[in-house]
Amino acid sequence: MAIVNGTITNSSPTSASSARETTIAEIGQHVDERVTLRGWLYNLRASGKLLFPIFRDGTGTIQGIVPKAEVPERVFETLKSLTLESSLTVTGRVRADARAPSGFELDVEDLSVTQRIPDETPYPIQLKEAGVDFLMEHRHLWIRTPRQSAILRVRATIMRAAAEYFDNHGFVRTDPPILTPNACEGTSELFEMEYFDDGKAYLTQSGQLYVEATAMALGRVYSFGPTFRAEKSKTRRHLTEFWMIEPEVTYMDLDGLMNLAECFLTHIVRRVLELHSADLKTIGKDITKLEAVVAGAPTDNSEDCSGSRSGFPRLSYDEAHAMLIDAHERGLLESMHKYGDDFGSPDETYISSQFSKPVMVHRYPASVKAFYMQPDPLDPSKALCVDVLAPEGYGEIIGGSQRIDDYDLLESRIQAHHLPMAAFQWYLDLRRYGSVPHSGFGMGIERCVAWICGLEHVRETIPFARTLNRIYP
Repeated sequence: MAIVNGTITNSSPTSASSARETTIAEIGQHVDERVTLRGWLYNLRASGKLLFPIFRDGTGTIQGIVPKAEVPERVFETLKSLTLESSLTVTGRVRADARAPSGFELDVEDLSVTQRIPDETPYPIQLKEAGVDFLMEHRHLWIRTPRQSAILRVRATIMRAAAEYFDNHGFVRTDPPILTPNACEGTSELFEMEYFDDGKAYLTQSGQLYVEATAMALGRVYSFGPTFRAEKSKTRRHLTEFWMIEPEVTYMDLDGLMNLAECFLTHIVRRVLELHSADLKTIGKDITKLEAVVAGAPTDNSEDCSGSRSGFPRLSYDEAHAMLIDAHERGLLESMHKYGDDFGSPDETYISSQFSKPVMVHRYPASVKAFYMQPDPLDPSKALCVDVLAPEGYGEIIGGSQRIDDYDLLESRIQAHHLPMAAFQWYLDLRRYGSVPHSGFGMGIERCVAWICGLEHVRETIPFARTLNRIYP
């Protein structure tokens, strides 16, 4: 054994080469076999002549067992001297153990150290309580902890399942620009910049207008990418940079859009339940609440969702308003909702908390919604729109609508909202040349992650959160 620049290396490794290299996530496939793991030391507990290291490798954690009498002295002493988050390669035999958190343990036989963190500069995040500000300041290290790593693995599956659903149902992914000359809903909450000699440009708050254009070319499309909003909000639901997936479908009305959103969310929840039971347990999520979301839903993921659905509750704006008035009168809500206003976070939280499945609230007053939403022909004061509110009080995760397909009406709406007509000429062209009814929605990935994982704050849903007061690290 030699120590070079703080790193311990084995000058004569033992028989690690005969062990199968694997990951902790796949270790259950190798019970009673010798395996090699490459990772880090997450924790170390000693009890007399026994060491109980916990190793992590990015796919999970596993406890090792190291009896002093059964391993070379070099192995025991090297491990005993290791500092937390030192990187290493460890070889041992996998043993099933129902008492272990993962169901398996590793009887350590050998190890080699890639880097030992010096005692004088210990790993900043120790296994004790730490404040949120400290953890966010060290987010680049905080994401190594089991809970944060589990959240990011679930996030990756949510993103993959979201794209998978559309890819499997005839949608074409089309990527809208991130720099735009105009905004979907005005420019008051956008990040502005100078664009060479062409005036101002903005970081996109949505790809919707552009995917409407590609839908007219391809029929069924979606976009998936980062979006930005300069809203000066400090709530637990808001980020200034987040990821949005936005489908758009020609010849689809509002009812068809609600069916699509229901099938889409059901698919995502089912995928997470299939792949992440251990991660959800690490996070502390009660999976019975997610199982209730998919209960009774068709299991055939290739099913066309254009038909009638009834799994997710559907409320009109008027019905939701009546629910809020009743809650206020019974003392369950402090403030009384005013008819005609949009729903605030407390309103959405109350409505969604009354259901075990996502609830769809449709036909809001047109006056509180975006300029491009189609009026309800039965009541033009209402828009053919829908917000999908997640259960457990998580509020809106999907917002969508049937779009205005008439040129004159859209032009008048742009004028009424005092938007720059010149910037929207290309958007009006979509109604000038072969316009058809069409609908679409947007889902913020981070809000979906917060709901599925049961997180208190959206800042944990993304590797590096950008908020009103944070852009580091």
